Amino acid sequence: MLSGEDGAQLQCCLAVEHLNSCGQATRRQVVRKTSVILGRNEFQEIILRVHDGKVQQSYHLKEFRLFTKFVREGKCTVKLLPANIQLLMSNCPPDQLRLFLKTLSIKHQAWKGSKPRSDREKLKAALPRSFEAISPLQQKDIQKVNEMRSKMAPVGLADCTNKMPVWGTGHQVKRSRSDTNFSPVKANPCKKPILSLPSSKLNRDQAAVLGAVLSGKNVFFTGSAGTGKSFLLKRIMGSLPPKSTFATASTGVAACHIGGTTLHNFAGIGSGSAPLEQCIELAQRPGMLQHWTSCRHLIIDEISMVEAQFFDKLESVARSVKRSNQPFGGIQLIVCGDFLQLPPVSKGKEKASFCFQARSWRKVIQVNLELTEVRRQTDQTFISLLQAVRVGRVTEEVTAKLMKSAYHQIEKDDILATRLCTHKDDVELTNKNKLQQLPGSVRVFEALDSDPDLVKTIDAHSPVNRLIQLKVGAQVMLTKNLDVARGLVNGARGVVVAFQSEKCGLPRVRFLCGVTEVMKPERWVFKSGSGIHLSRQQLPLKLAWAISIHKSQGMTLDCVEISLARVFESGQAYVALSRAKSLESLRVMDFDPRVVRADPDVLLFYKKLRKERLLMQVSMADFVNKD
Repeated sequence: MLSGEDGAQLQCCLAVEHLNSCGQATRRQVVRKTSVILGRNEFQEIILRVHDGKVQQSYHLKEFRLFTKFVREGKCTVKLLPANIQLLMSNCPPDQLRLFLKTLSIKHQAWKGSKPRSDREKLKAALPRSFEAISPLQQKDIQKVNEMRSKMAPVGLADCTNKMPVWGTGHQVKRSRSDTNFSPVKANPCKKPILSLPSSKLNRDQAAVLGAVLSGKNVFFTGSAGTGKSFLLKRIMGSLPPKSTFATASTGVAACHIGGTTLHNFAGIGSGSAPLEQCIELAQRPGMLQHWTSCRHLIIDEISMVEAQFFDKLESVARSVKRSNQPFGGIQLIVCGDFLQLPPVSKGKEKASFCFQARSWRKVIQVNLELTEVRRQTDQTFISLLQAVRVGRVTEEVTAKLMKSAYHQIEKDDILATRLCTHKDDVELTNKNKLQQLPGSVRVFEALDSDPDLVKTIDAHSPVNRLIQLKVGAQVMLTKNLDVARGLVNGARGVVVAFQSEKCGLPRVRFLCGVTEVMKPERWVFKSGSGIHLSRQQLPLKLAWAISIHKSQGMTLDCVEISLARVFESGQAYVALSRAKSLESLRVMDFDPRVVRADPDVLLFYKKLRKERLLMQVSMADFVNKD
């Protein structure tokens, strides 16, 4: 059985265009749902077979060009030379598309290096026609191509971003107007990149979650801080068709991390406090209705902050808008978060209900899975301490360790500890005052927004401000993964050491990991409620004398100082402590065991969840033993 996981097959939307000598499409055929299979014929030549369930067509891939600028959106164009035919693939699961293109490129290079047969030799061979799906990438394929690259300059082009060779003629092809969205990769932006086999990097629990999602189940997966929930969520998004998959989160910052929008923006029903009939009307407005009707997979991250009443309202709206009596209107739900972290925001004195307490929760969610392997921290003692705090258990040993941490000297190379605060006002005041106290003039960096009229929406989603004020000596934090291998990750701490002398005067930052780097503007892209893509281009930095606990979610901090005196919510102390990479990089001021609280309703929910999972494992084992 063929699978997108082996790189040989894709399910996608396909447009086949026949071009004239000027590059204009003279004939165009569109197939909404088709299988694209990579295989070999009787002469071991690479063939692309397209099957729409009725008719199949085959295309020889002797010489071609790939246009891969929009691979992240599940789009790619293969231009066949000299036939002058182009295959425009769209709505492909992005991860499968990357693997497919990598397999195609490497297998093609390996085939080129094995002296293909001439037309005369093929005629003399008189072999019967055949087609066999191409085998998955193996180490020998990689080794062969790397040896070829080390001996000679690559024949084609190379896309350094994806480490994916792009075969072609070595010159730019003028694109037809019908395909202006696809841009060719520049010739040889890097020399002979070393290729390697794609790595899945999923542990057993993560693979079980991905398997349940791909089988079409409505899944809730959870796990303590640092168990790779966000990493897994991105893998899930890369495995689903982009046009029908909507990624959302309970907060703007969390939504930005996964390249989505807030759940409230997606729903289009405001706070959800209006009567159901009014909420349904709001969801059926032209801009909202379009993505409600096209949504088949809905991802919700940071579910712990979504209130039960809003979830129930959303479920009713989904059934009405989708005109289906199935739970959530038949939309597949992929829900992620840790209920032992930040709870929903309470309205007034009334305590907000958790999402698992919603009337529709058990009806909607079919599979509950928990990630247990902590990846953020490596010290088992610190992991055990955090697990105890997570469930509200503070022993004398835990108390002693956290009180002792108040004397940790975690400053290094003029990089001070970031203070985590419970209140946003404290953060803004601290950063403003500390910046003013530094000598020298302020440098102001203004963001370039895609739509200045929607600056409030962009502000809500963006991890960086529209205006960033810096001085030499400013304590800063990286807000994007730039180079994981070198330690330039989201949350990495640094200090501004200089500004470049050029006109834009970009800041030079020395990071705690030992790297000194000039910071250039980066782009963040996210969706508005109506599905429009918005972007902000800005330095990937924020002032880091202080940061709020809410804004730190999803981050790993190099050196952090915490004052828990003003903790006011269950799970808040745990979220703060679990941002630290290690106990040695953490300083807890005025620790009081009474501030560590876990909600009893959540503890009961997790107890039932684990009991049900245990019962399921026992019944499965009995079933296997009987067989």
